[in-house]
Amino acid sequence: MRLTSLDVFRGIAIATMLLVNNPGSWEWVYPPFLHAEWHGFTPTDLVFPSFLFIVGVAMTFSLGKYQQGADAPPTSVYWRILRRCALLFAIGVGLNASTSILNWLFNGTVPDWSILRIMGVLQRIALAYVIAALAILKLSPKHQWALASALLLAYWGAMVLVPVPGFGPGDLSAEGNLAGFIDRLILTKDHLLNRDIGFDPEGLFSTIPAAVTVLVGYFTGEWLRRQPRVTATSWQLAIFGLSCLVVGRLWGFVFPINKQLWTSSYVLFSAGWALLLLAAIYETIEVRHWRQWGWPFEVMGLNAIFAFVGSGFLARILITYHIGSGEDAPNLKTWIYETLFVSWAGQMNGSLLFAIGTVLLWWLILLWMYRQQWFFKI
Repeated sequence: MRLTSLDVFRGIAIATMLLVNNPGSWEWVYPPFLHAEWHGFTPTDLVFPSFLFIVGVAMTFSLGKYQQGADAPPTSVYWRILRRCALLFAIGVGLNASTSILNWLFNGTVPDWSILRIMGVLQRIALAYVIAALAILKLSPKHQWALASALLLAYWGAMVLVPVPGFGPGDLSAEGNLAGFIDRLILTKDHLLNRDIGFDPEGLFSTIPAAVTVLVGYFTGEWLRRQPRVTATSWQLAIFGLSCLVVGRLWGFVFPINKQLWTSSYVLFSAGWALLLLAAIYETIEVRHWRQWGWPFEVMGLNAIFAFVGSGFLARILITYHIGSGEDAPNLKTWIYETLFVSWAGQMNGSLLFAIGTVLLWWLILLWMYRQQWFFKI
């Protein structure tokens, strides 16, 4: 069984990710297109967990069958999972390294690999995927739910009870939180995104609750497989979503909703929104068969990883390649932004139009790939 609504949802997620990741200037961005500075939640904070949620739903169709039989999954399944994890992780590290390589090619700056960032979006997807996959293959459904609950509670307990040297227990600031401390111990400060304070929003320790986001998607997919494609199913999805929103919001009073820490309350709160969006898409696509509106997003959803990696690499080229010479020479991105957008739309609207133009560019590329039946899969 294939859910077209899943491809559409994935397409909406990647299109939004391209939109929020590619403003013309980070100094000119409308607030809804920015992440919350620390505690709190904006529409942009829904993008990444939605993508992980979708990964989990998709795992229902690739791994769910192994749970139904009495026989253990063949060894080849585990190797395929590990290969996918390793490949995704390597692509993510390569994307991080590409900035230094491009600076060397275009500007002659010798790469300093001692400060290479190790983690990132693809790396988190890879690790969360492998943790969830092993839980799916090794545990019964009841124990999977127990594990997901235990991980959220244990992460909460660790973050508020375990003391961090120099800060004490329960410090959820960027400098004093336990997740950052553990990442500094394992990865060292120089290999984190924010080297000044030693913190990475896609760090190792906070990937544990991110794996629960994948499991929530898997639970949703498993439930959907057994349901008829009727409006009642959409309503039940919506009710589940509202329940997660309420529990996540209430939990947030004692363990704040925070994307960068991927707090347990954030897992449930973001999952609630993802369930509500899926319910709306499921109702229109699968139940009412209003498919035409979703086709542009389906085109993007079928090549989402390619779009993310390609757009990230292109963005790095635009930033590292300079027009002209001298210290004041603008990079290619700034030149395009100021010449083609700011000149007639102004700073703020020009920045937004640059991001929209990026989405349209990649939609055209993915449309061509779609028509050629080229689908990039890992």
